Amino acid sequence: MKIKKMATGLAAIATTFALAACGSGGTHSEGSDAGAGDQTGTVRVWFMEGSISEDAQNYLAEEFKKQNPEADIAIEIQQWDGIVSKLQTSLASKNESPDLVEIGNTQTTSFTTIGAFADVTDMKETLGGDDLIPSFVDASTVDGKIYAYPLYAGARGVFYRTDLFEQAGIEVPETIDEFTQAAIDLQEANPENVDDFSGLYLAAVDPHGVESYLFAQGFEYAEQDGDKWVGKTSSPESIKALENAQLVFDKGTQYALDSQQGQKSFERYFNDGKVGMLIGTGNVGVKIDQQLWDDGKVGVFAIPSKTPGEPGATFAGGSNIALAANSPYPELAKSALEIIFSEGFQTKIAEDGWVPGNTAYGEAVSGPFGDIAADIINNSKLTPNSPEWGVNFGATQLNEFYTRIAKGENVNDVATSFDNELESVLNK
Repeated sequence: MKIKKMATGLAAIATTFALAACGSGGTHSEGSDAGAGDQTGTVRVWFMEGSISEDAQNYLAEEFKKQNPEADIAIEIQQWDGIVSKLQTSLASKNESPDLVEIGNTQTTSFTTIGAFADVTDMKETLGGDDLIPSFVDASTVDGKIYAYPLYAGARGVFYRTDLFEQAGIEVPETIDEFTQAAIDLQEANPENVDDFSGLYLAAVDPHGVESYLFAQGFEYAEQDGDKWVGKTSSPESIKALENAQLVFDKGTQYALDSQQGQKSFERYFNDGKVGMLIGTGNVGVKIDQQLWDDGKVGVFAIPSKTPGEPGATFAGGSNIALAANSPYPELAKSALEIIFSEGFQTKIAEDGWVPGNTAYGEAVSGPFGDIAADIINNSKLTPNSPEWGVNFGATQLNEFYTRIAKGENVNDVATSFDNELESVLNK
């Protein structure tokens, strides 16, 4: 792989990767170049917390064993917190490297550009060809070669309590301004007189939820102008969106400063009747109490745009999956990768509420959310496609940015400061 000239913010990762790779002294396990069918060994697959259901994991394990009876597979669940540092160390070592790695789409470029992943361009047609989510493939392509494939996309829509809307006399909003007002009006109405009731769950520690609300209003982090990145959080359109978010933080939610632990299971607020609306991915639907669905008390709609009836541009969360360059068993890993992109596995991803990496199986996204998932993905967008973004603008930095907004600081001052930080880092 051709390693491009890297920005300073990636230097630590790149250096560690190079030093660890050179100093490990490890070698690929015996038989790593053999055909997968009769190869022995244990393939290690890293999936992230909350991504792949136990049912899907079992399917992968069972199918892999059928196809590779002499080999084993170990599925290891990783935590999102601190994953960049863990990948930095593990991928660099031939002794410690997993074989297949799920990686967030905002982090993929950072590791692709330093040679952490193997070239898997030749697998594109086998894994889905043009049905693979194009923007995710593009973000994983360097010098015309593909180093990761889309595992799933997290389309974000709104789950809402139909009964509370009816009691409060609120219609499903058709514009983003109506959505903002609905959150405020619903909280003020508090139809069932619940303590600390929120019209909408919106928390500074849930940056992708906040981003989806902001993106629908035209908010941008940064744009490329030639070879340079220009911060755009202080543009007039972004400022207006941030002011609306600050208004919701103040009058439309009780959870602006919720803890990270609280946010990880935020659907419980909805189940307990403390929240009237959630911004969430399709898999949130399976976490909502079935009784609420059975009673017809749950509805779904796309976050609207400024134009009535048109969905807004929300954040396209999700993950890619890559073959580690230091994989001890690349052929076995490729066998597992083919199973992951098979109809059986991709369908299970869809049934869990994700938009599968191979969109040909997207119809399996069940329920009301499935009816809007395709439109949401088609109108979604990513954060800046820069290797520096995945390193320097993770949850900590974004949480701080949105926390300042949630605490009522001057929006223009916060945005101008963040633009300066963005430009300083992205243009190193």
